[in-house]
Amino acid sequence: MIVRRFVAPVLAMTLIVAACKKEPPPPPAPTGPSEAELAQRRADSIAAAERARREAEARAAEERARAERERAVAAARATLEEMVYFDYDRSEIRQDAAATLRRKADILRASPSVQLRVEGHADERGSTEYNLALGNRRAEAVRQFLVGFGLAESRFSIVSYGEERPIERASTEAAWARNRRAQFQITAGANAINPPGS
Repeated sequence: MIVRRFVAPVLAMTLIVAACKKEPPPPPAPTGPSEAELAQRRADSIAAAERARREAEARAAEERARAERERAVAAARATLEEMVYFDYDRSEIRQDAAATLRRKADILRASPSVQLRVEGHADERGSTEYNLALGNRRAEAVRQFLVGFGLAESRFSIVSYGEERPIERASTEAAWARNRRAQFQITAGANAINPPGS
């Protein structure tokens, strides 16, 4: 009987405890991104990498174009400053000088704000006065040659230095040949040189 007395309260307690027991809490919601969010992030990352690649390629192409333009401008400037030479006691434009002057004319047509000073020189033979006059005739011959290509005469100034500014001081035929020349100085538009065809 004692067992019966204990069975009923234990059974009642078990039922009470069972009735008070709560459902286990649901599992926690996932804290990380969903599969869709991960897929979107991957797509965004790939798109950003592709944009960065295209931008880097565009910058590299611009840099190559800028460097090529700088090389072309430097070459055009060197052509504008290239000297031409004359035969002894002559002011006629030689064939090699004509080719150089034609290249100058092409650059000058593409660069309308560029102006040049043409400096005429002579070798040491002859009097100072004669060589000044000869240097002037040489500078004028160059100017008229360039004007013949439709360039305005006002874009060219001329000066003669005669024998006063030799490149070589030796009294040899090779030195005299280098001293019989026309030199060119850019007097305006140095920053506006446009290579032909650019």
